[in-house]
Amino acid sequence: MISMLSRVVSPLLIAASLLVGTGSAEARPAAPSAPTAAKATPPVPLLWKVTGPGDSRLYLLGSFHLLQPTDYPLSADVDQAFTASQRVVFELSPQDMESPQLAQKMVQAAMRTDGSELKRDLDAATWTKLQAYAQENKLPLAQLQGMKPWFVGLTITLSQFTKMGLDPALGLDRHFMTRAASAGKATAGLEDIDTQIAVLSGMSAKEQQQMVAEALEQAGKGDEMGRKLHDAWRRGDDTLLWTSMATEMRGQYPQLYKRINTDRNDAWVPKLQQHLQAGQGGTMVVVGTLHLLGNDGVVEKLRAKGYKVERVCTGCAKPKR
Repeated sequence: MISMLSRVVSPLLIAASLLVGTGSAEARPAAPSAPTAAKATPPVPLLWKVTGPGDSRLYLLGSFHLLQPTDYPLSADVDQAFTASQRVVFELSPQDMESPQLAQKMVQAAMRTDGSELKRDLDAATWTKLQAYAQENKLPLAQLQGMKPWFVGLTITLSQFTKMGLDPALGLDRHFMTRAASAGKATAGLEDIDTQIAVLSGMSAKEQQQMVAEALEQAGKGDEMGRKLHDAWRRGDDTLLWTSMATEMRGQYPQLYKRINTDRNDAWVPKLQQHLQAGQGGTMVVVGTLHLLGNDGVVEKLRAKGYKVERVCTGCAKPKR
């Protein structure tokens, strides 16, 4: 579950990096310029083109929200989609991502207000594991005692990703926010800050406890799942990403899955359709990869509404015989 949650609520993962000091988003620009990046093999894009009436087009790009310099440059397919787009749409707008209200509201939602401590909401085994993890990783557990479990789970996940060399400042969202600003392209968000935070703050006590437990379990396995997902994203392996990130959760936590994935996709589709109106030109949409995959994903929902949808992946083309 935690791997999926870290993708679905990615803007909050970035905000958490500023609050707990485990990321480097404050200090490093989103657009990578390291010399080693130029030598990297571009990731295979998770990119779809949706064609509407006239010249209207959507380019749906599946994001990985924490990346490393060697994940750049991007493929020519992605660069061409960006060039062909008049505007770029994200889960949260750049204005919301940069707003002090994001961190402020996140802290307000995450803080315990009933005088209780974090330990009360965790079973004995999870609390013991958390104490050991905090000591080994210099996690400020005393400070986190006043926070709700979902924030603690998010903090552990972020810490582990950064240990892998994955940086929220280098994520695909930040990269294109910077590029859009430099190119003078219009930007927008599919959700506002309150909607994003409600995804986590609306979790039940049981779901939050499970989130912490699974974050600790993944940490204990050397972040095997995180590396697996990052490698799959680089390969453009939509099948593995879908089965690893969603299938199990949809079976074990159907209500949570519906709330954080399906319901949000349903809310996004009418907004995306507005960009497919005649005369709107090209729009690039950069969202968490999971939102684009499977029968519940935005890609299939738009196809079901009669739009022409095609995967854009020059590197995926099979050689002619």
